[in-house]
Amino acid sequence: MRLFEGTPFDRPLRCEVCGELDEECVCKPEEVQLTAPEKQTASVSIEKRKKGKVVTVIRGLPASENDLPGLLLKLKTVCGAGGTLKQDLLEVQGSHLDRVKETLRKIGYRLS
Repeated sequence: MRLFEGTPFDRPLRCEVCGELDEECVCKPEEVQLTAPEKQTASVSIEKRKKGKVVTVIRGLPASENDLPGLLLKLKTVCGAGGTLKQDLLEVQGSHLDRVKETLRKIGYRLS
Protein backbone atom coordinates (compact mmCIF):
# COMPACT_ATOMS: atom_id res chain seq x y z
CA MET A 1 0.00 0.00 0.00
CA ARG A 2 1.34 3.40 -0.99
CA LEU A 3 1.40 6.36 1.37
CA PHE A 4 -1.14 8.50 -0.53
CA GLU A 5 -3.11 5.68 -2.15
CA GLY A 6 -6.75 6.65 -2.70
CA THR A 7 -6.22 10.32 -1.84
CA PRO A 8 -6.31 13.29 -4.25
CA PHE A 9 -2.49 13.31 -4.14
CA ASP A 10 -2.42 9.80 -5.66
CA ARG A 11 -4.43 10.77 -8.73
CA PRO A 12 -2.87 12.60 -11.70
CA LEU A 13 -3.70 16.29 -12.03
CA ARG A 14 -6.51 17.21 -14.42
CA CYS A 15 -7.46 20.48 -16.08
CA GLU A 16 -10.34 22.26 -14.33
CA VAL A 17 -11.79 23.46 -17.65
CA CYS A 18 -11.72 20.45 -19.99
CA GLY A 19 -11.08 17.59 -17.52
CA GLU A 20 -8.12 16.17 -19.49
CA LEU A 21 -4.82 15.24 -17.89
CA ASP A 22 -2.56 18.26 -17.45
CA GLU A 23 -0.04 16.84 -19.94
CA GLU A 24 -2.77 16.39 -22.59
CA CYS A 25 -4.73 19.59 -21.94
CA VAL A 26 -5.25 21.88 -24.94
CA CYS A 27 -6.84 24.76 -23.02
CA LYS A 28 -4.91 28.01 -23.23
CA PRO A 29 -4.06 29.70 -19.93
CA GLU A 30 -5.56 33.12 -19.42
CA GLU A 31 -3.21 35.91 -20.43
CA VAL A 32 -2.84 38.72 -17.94
CA GLN A 33 -3.01 42.18 -19.50
CA LEU A 34 -0.25 44.33 -18.03
CA THR A 35 -0.44 48.09 -18.41
CA ALA A 36 2.63 49.83 -19.80
CA PRO A 37 4.68 51.67 -17.16
CA GLU A 38 4.49 54.89 -19.22
CA LYS A 39 0.72 55.02 -18.61
CA GLN A 40 0.99 54.70 -14.81
CA THR A 41 1.89 57.11 -12.05
CA ALA A 42 3.60 55.98 -8.86
CA SER A 43 3.81 57.89 -5.62
CA VAL A 44 6.99 57.40 -3.57
CA SER A 45 7.38 58.54 0.04
CA ILE A 46 9.27 57.85 3.24
CA GLU A 47 7.33 56.73 6.33
CA LYS A 48 8.37 56.10 9.89
CA ARG A 49 7.16 52.90 11.56
CA LYS A 50 7.20 51.59 15.09
CA LYS A 51 10.39 51.95 17.07
CA GLY A 52 11.79 54.51 14.63
CA LYS A 53 12.08 52.19 11.63
CA VAL A 54 12.05 53.99 8.27
CA VAL A 55 10.57 52.51 5.06
CA THR A 56 10.28 53.77 1.50
CA VAL A 57 6.69 53.29 0.30
CA ILE A 58 5.51 53.08 -3.33
CA ARG A 59 1.78 53.62 -3.94
CA GLY A 60 -0.50 53.99 -6.93
CA LEU A 61 0.39 50.85 -8.89
CA PRO A 62 -2.57 48.43 -9.12
CA ALA A 63 -1.65 44.77 -8.60
CA SER A 64 -3.93 43.58 -11.41
CA GLU A 65 -2.07 45.64 -14.03
CA ASN A 66 1.54 45.11 -12.84
CA ASP A 67 4.04 42.45 -11.87
CA LEU A 68 4.47 43.86 -8.37
CA PRO A 69 6.54 40.95 -6.98
CA GLY A 70 9.00 41.35 -9.85
CA LEU A 71 9.15 45.13 -9.40
CA LEU A 72 9.70 44.76 -5.66
CA LEU A 73 12.54 42.30 -6.27
CA LYS A 74 14.20 44.76 -8.64
CA LEU A 75 13.86 47.64 -6.14
CA LYS A 76 15.19 45.54 -3.26
CA THR A 77 18.18 44.52 -5.38
CA VAL A 78 18.95 48.11 -6.38
CA CYS A 79 18.65 49.35 -2.80
CA GLY A 80 20.36 46.37 -1.18
CA ALA A 81 17.55 46.13 1.34
CA GLY A 82 14.61 43.99 2.33
CA GLY A 83 11.01 44.80 1.63
CA THR A 84 7.46 43.55 1.45
CA LEU A 85 4.34 43.69 -0.69
CA LYS A 86 1.06 44.58 1.01
CA GLN A 87 -1.84 44.52 -1.49
CA ASP A 88 -1.09 47.49 -3.82
CA LEU A 89 1.66 48.86 -1.56
CA LEU A 90 5.38 48.22 -2.00
CA GLU A 91 7.64 48.77 1.00
CA VAL A 92 11.45 48.84 0.90
CA GLN A 93 13.26 48.93 4.24
CA GLY A 94 15.28 52.06 4.83
CA SER A 95 15.41 55.55 3.35
CA HIS A 96 15.97 54.95 -0.37
CA LEU A 97 13.83 57.68 -1.90
CA ASP A 98 16.33 58.80 -4.55
CA ARG A 99 17.31 55.28 -5.64
CA VAL A 100 13.69 54.13 -5.90
CA LYS A 101 12.64 57.20 -7.88
CA GLU A 102 15.59 56.85 -10.26
CA THR A 103 14.86 53.15 -10.84
CA LEU A 104 11.15 53.75 -11.46
CA ARG A 105 11.99 56.52 -13.95
CA LYS A 106 14.40 54.21 -15.79
CA ILE A 107 11.67 51.56 -16.06
CA GLY A 108 9.29 54.21 -17.43
CA TYR A 109 6.87 55.00 -14.60
CA ARG A 110 5.72 58.58 -14.06
CA LEU A 111 6.18 59.92 -10.56
CA SER A 112 3.93 62.26 -8.61
